[in-house]
Amino acid sequence: MIKLAPSILAADYADLRNEIRKIEEAGASYLHLDVMDGHFVPAISFGMCVITSLRKITDIVFDVHLMITDPERYIEDFAKCGADIITIHVEACSCIDETIDKIHALGLKASIAINPKTPVEKIIPYLDKVDMILVMSVEPGFGGQKYIDDCTQKIVQVRQMIEERHLDVDLEVDGGIGKGNVKMVVDAGANVIVAGSAVFNGDVQQNVNDIMNAIHAD
Repeated sequence: MIKLAPSILAADYADLRNEIRKIEEAGASYLHLDVMDGHFVPAISFGMCVITSLRKITDIVFDVHLMITDPERYIEDFAKCGADIITIHVEACSCIDETIDKIHALGLKASIAINPKTPVEKIIPYLDKVDMILVMSVEPGFGGQKYIDDCTQKIVQVRQMIEERHLDVDLEVDGGIGKGNVKMVVDAGANVIVAGSAVFNGDVQQNVNDIMNAIHAD
């Protein structure tokens, strides 16, 4: 099953309640929450207080993507905020095994992310420990970027690693994905699709329909 995870980076922050309602009614599976610290990535987004507030108004799965240095410091805090899935970056965490264990101990799903320039071999030690792999298809930190074509082969490689080990692990892709290239990304092996601008710019229901129709096009 293909799951759509709209990123609220592209949403109207003055009207988040209605923006979330729109994606729920459109059939999105997850809400992707990009937490950025201004250190691991240049931009700063939002933190725990926003996620806590949003948790009060929706039951949708919170897919919390920690683009922060030393994420292990905040795992318990984000769990308390209402996260269902927590993603950490291999490039930003010095104690990955322990952090994955902490996420699982809190009853949440653990995910690990790699940036476009990071070799896929960096995730091999954690493949059988996580619930999801996130392949970044843009440089992390800003919305609205163009999909990096070289990342398609990386998606293929990660999916092959998962299949060879007979693992039940989701493969998420984040960055520059819309109706024009989503089928290519899914055909490469992704089953969780993050989309920001492609969902929230314009008619949300129509945009979600267009993306899902593109995925299932012949």
